[in-house]
Amino acid sequence: MYEPKAETSKIKFTSRAAIKAKDNYFTVEATEERDIYPDMEGVDLAKEWDALCDSANSVIDAQVDDIYEHLIKKK
Repeated sequence: MYEPKAETSKIKFTSRAAIKAKDNYFTVEATEERDIYPDMEGVDLAKEWDALCDSANSVIDAQVDDIYEHLIKKK
């Protein structure tokens, strides 16, 4: 099996959701990127990735909730 020699220096995550509100469709998207510097100690890439995904997904969740509250719930 090939062992990668390059080190990860940046991680990026994009989250997207589409929601139908009445007769309209809305797409919301959030992208977040984090730099990982060689002199950072104790970086756990798996935990950084999880935190990055959670952060971007929470932005999407808030946007979807906002659409729901303002366009769908109000009838």
